[in-house]
Amino acid sequence: MAILEVKNLKKIYTTRFGGAQVQALSNVTFSVEPGEYVAIMGESGSGKTTLLNILAALDKPTGGDVLLNGKSLGSIQEKEISVFRRENLGFVFQDFNLLDTFSIQDNIFLPLVLSHKKYDEMAARLQPLVEKLGIREILKKFPYEVSGGQKQRAAVARALVTHPQLVLADEPTGALDSHASDELLDLFGRINREGQTILMVTHSTKAASHAKRVLFIKDGEIFHQIYRGTQTAEELYQKISYTLTMLATGGAEHD
Repeated sequence: MAILEVKNLKKIYTTRFGGAQVQALSNVTFSVEPGEYVAIMGESGSGKTTLLNILAALDKPTGGDVLLNGKSLGSIQEKEISVFRRENLGFVFQDFNLLDTFSIQDNIFLPLVLSHKKYDEMAARLQPLVEKLGIREILKKFPYEVSGGQKQRAAVARALVTHPQLVLADEPTGALDSHASDELLDLFGRINREGQTILMVTHSTKAASHAKRVLFIKDGEIFHQIYRGTQTAEELYQKISYTLTMLATGGAEHD
């Protein structure tokens, strides 16, 4: 059974002045299986951010539905949505979203504190992540004392510490230099091979070439998708580049 099902998703915004309607998503349908690593790409204004916000239960669609493990996000009461999001979804953002007044360890613990977990359980959950992500030496430091790559690894730890059904990553390499980007993409590959389902929105062809499947959005619809299969990252990179050219020039995509 798919872990994530997106069915005929539509989103229409009404502008504040003049009442004009803008269709951000028109008919988006796809699913994500447990253990998949999916990248979503498209030009600015294609609907990627709108789609991610709906998948994260931060926005509601005008039509269609999103199901996580068979549960419709639309059926969740407003007062329960924060708890649902915290217990089922992990988030990795471009700008890290760490609190500068909290240590790295306390930033990682935050979703568990909000879920009223006891310290012993929080420490037990953190321990395996410390070694996997190489963050032991920065746990007592504050975000402003560490590098961008270290901040992003801390953000990944915060996303994983809740044992989420799905990790949603929004331009996770966008604020990183090339070395830190490579490290993060290697890390995503490792945690995916261990079974974590990941859905990543990115402008980066390099980042997308590490995924197992790439979905392309154009004008609010799924335009094309590429499966990695037996292709190397370099081969997938070339296919992604070609498809992005087709998106930009209005050409038709062919396998």
